[in-house]
Amino acid sequence: MRIGNPMRVSSSLPKSVATTCPQQQRRHNSTEAAASPKIAGIVDQISQLTLLETADLVANLKSRLNIPDLPVGGFAAAPAAAPAAAVEEAEEAAPAAQEKTLFSIKLQAFDTGAKPKVIKEIKNLLGLSLVDSKKFVESAPKMMKDSVPKEEAEKIIATMKGLGATVIME
Repeated sequence: MRIGNPMRVSSSLPKSVATTCPQQQRRHNSTEAAASPKIAGIVDQISQLTLLETADLVANLKSRLNIPDLPVGGFAAAPAAAPAAAVEEAEEAAPAAQEKTLFSIKLQAFDTGAKPKVIKEIKNLLGLSLVDSKKFVESAPKMMKDSVPKEEAEKIIATMKGLGATVIME
């Protein structure tokens, strides 16, 4: 004998959902009206399952019917029959969403007169020994730092340019 389980799946839509989602309500009603007695019996059985039993049912159906898992958030690709305006909007929104936030800083060159200052700054920035800093500067062009936030990268570039070095942000 089963006693009321708080983890039970509800068989009908709550009133708040029905008023906010009229399409779901119509779809729910249309499937009930057109359902055969066999389908209605299955729906009744499923509605009496607990959440854990429902999860097992879904997993079994996916494996038996070879249904792939969809990524969280819906379909991975846009429908083939999407209007041209919607596709253009999506293409325009994509570059804005992919704006780069982390940059690489590369030492391109330096003034020969500023070499000692540049070596000292590289030593401080990268935590290298004086000898390693000298080798680093002399082997320019060379990548200084990777995955640096934009604000920090701009500060480093300004400092290095003030010392007489040419530094770029990639």
